[in-house]
Amino acid sequence: MAFNKQLLDIIACPVCKGKLVLATIDGEEMLVSKFERLAYPIKDNIPVLLVSESRTLSQEEMEKLA
Repeated sequence: MAFNKQLLDIIACPVCKGKLVLATIDGEEMLVSKFERLAYPIKDNIPVLLVSESRTLSQEEMEKLA
């Protein structure tokens, strides 16, 4: 079972409440808040929307998402 992309319509970044996008970073699917430059992991097809579990994306990583 893969991540349900329909969830993107109803979940938001816990920091800014903005839209999240699904992206592959370093071979892992993650949910990204472009405004906050945060990437949230997806573990066992469940998004982990905890700031403590997120990581800040570098400028290079952000440019790859554009």
